[in-house]
Amino acid sequence: MHLRTVTFAHPHAIELNDRVQREYAERYGDEGDATFLDPTMFEPPRGLYLIAYDDSDTPLATGGWRAMDDPETGYDAGDAELKRMYVTPQARGLGLARRILAALEDDARAAGRVRMVLETGTKQPEAIALYASSGYTPAPTKFGHYRFTDLSRCYVKAL
Repeated sequence: MHLRTVTFAHPHAIELNDRVQREYAERYGDEGDATFLDPTMFEPPRGLYLIAYDDSDTPLATGGWRAMDDPETGYDAGDAELKRMYVTPQARGLGLARRILAALEDDARAAGRVRMVLETGTKQPEAIALYASSGYTPAPTKFGHYRFTDLSRCYVKAL
């Protein structure tokens, strides 16, 4: 397995994003995550987008971070927001999410970000377990598009 930096507009990023959106729709009974994401949000030095590939160059997992400094939606100056963490069903349990998470945290730290933040939902218990076991704690105040939704859970980790 190897990680590759790509744009959020890369065909494999689009394919995996479509897959995660379908999974969100199945779990939450809606049309997926309505958070606006522009591909330029993941461009260095204010972001990064990664895909994990196997030796046959099959995309198996994805994740990115983007700089967020908008106090009106609950972010603090210096925040990096984790977005679109996803592992394909056939690759789950291989540690790919943990590898991507660590690489994203390292990159955000190197870019001068001071805190990684993320929003997930109560119908994603495996995501909540990953973040809790990686040092994330519940945020004192919710942030982001779903901050007023009961199913939303926000987590933070100092970088």
